[in-house]
Amino acid sequence: MQRKRRSPYLLGAVSLATLLALSACSKGNGSAQQGAGAPPPMEIGTITVQPAKEVIVNELPGRVEATRIAEVRARVPGIVLQRAFREGSDVKAGQLLFKIDPAPFQADYNSAKANLERDEANLYQARMLAERYEPLVKANAISKQEYDNAVAAYKQAQAAVSASKAALDRAKLNLDYATVTAPISGRIGRALVTEGALVGQGEVTPLAVIQRLDPIYVNFTQSVTQLMQLRAAFDSGKIKQVAPNEARVSLLLDDGSQYPLTGRLLFSDVTVDQSTGQVTLRAEFPNPKSVLLPGMYVRVRVEQGIDEAAITVPQQAVQRGANGDAAVYVVGADNKVETRPIQTGAAVGDRWVVTKGLAPNDVVIVEGFQKIRPGAQVKPVPWKAASGAPASGAQPATAQGSSKP
Repeated sequence: MQRKRRSPYLLGAVSLATLLALSACSKGNGSAQQGAGAPPPMEIGTITVQPAKEVIVNELPGRVEATRIAEVRARVPGIVLQRAFREGSDVKAGQLLFKIDPAPFQADYNSAKANLERDEANLYQARMLAERYEPLVKANAISKQEYDNAVAAYKQAQAAVSASKAALDRAKLNLDYATVTAPISGRIGRALVTEGALVGQGEVTPLAVIQRLDPIYVNFTQSVTQLMQLRAAFDSGKIKQVAPNEARVSLLLDDGSQYPLTGRLLFSDVTVDQSTGQVTLRAEFPNPKSVLLPGMYVRVRVEQGIDEAAITVPQQAVQRGANGDAAVYVVGADNKVETRPIQTGAAVGDRWVVTKGLAPNDVVIVEGFQKIRPGAQVKPVPWKAASGAPASGAQPATAQGSSKP
């Protein structure tokens, strides 16, 4: 029986179908192997920002200044006989500080007193003569000229007594000035002269300086831009003042410690420094233990208002560019990293207040910046501060969306 001969076209079609099937299987296995070997999305520490009530605090550099400064000077010339205080001690107003040789001033006082007594005697004589001539001139017993001369002599004697009294007062002042007392209460510095020094000879000689240290001033400056932003926030109602026309002030000392007593803001200088664009502010602090000394540099923390819905992020989450622009990394749709430019305001502890660029429920990346890039897919996990607790002012983040295996 003769076999049927297969068509070459049929054999070609079968071979082609077999090759396509093998190729499809090969691609399928490769894709499966590739999917199985791809790394999972990287876990990144994040927070979900939420508005919270925050006290607006500006931290500014300041310098301590005494509330009152009195330069003690010699008001009369002479030799210093005594220094009656301990350098660096507290003195009271009216306390004896220096004693200048009073002998020449005592002599001048005695001379002026004697001159006054002589002029008073002359006055008495002139007055009695004028009173004696008054009835005589009415009786035409003496000439009117003689009476007028007696009255004139009486008035001249009165003027001489007045001049002598003024000279006596001046001599008494010079005698008192020989005893130098403290004009104010406060801390006195080192003595600028010693016993035996000639002072006040041709010029007013400084002897010491007294500074009042309790209470004490702290002067600091703030930019006009910050003041304008605060005023705008007050006017719009976004920020409430701590108290009407009042702000609490606290201090950080040079070693970073907190000064235990709070102060109050006294005034804002209405003029602006043209070279720096700053306005001068002054605060007053109680200083019973003289911890604050004039000339010290401190950090002034001014509570200027309350933001009822402030958005804050940890300072380490904020990235700064070369030109100072601020930005953060956020986790967007499909858990992909995005760069978000922001504007920061005041610092609140270890966080920045974000004034523009973030909205509630935005997920901000806090750590792991070296491992990510914009567009990369990540797995958000709650970030915890060094203490182990979630960052204050923000809530732990949760993953957005889902990724299918």
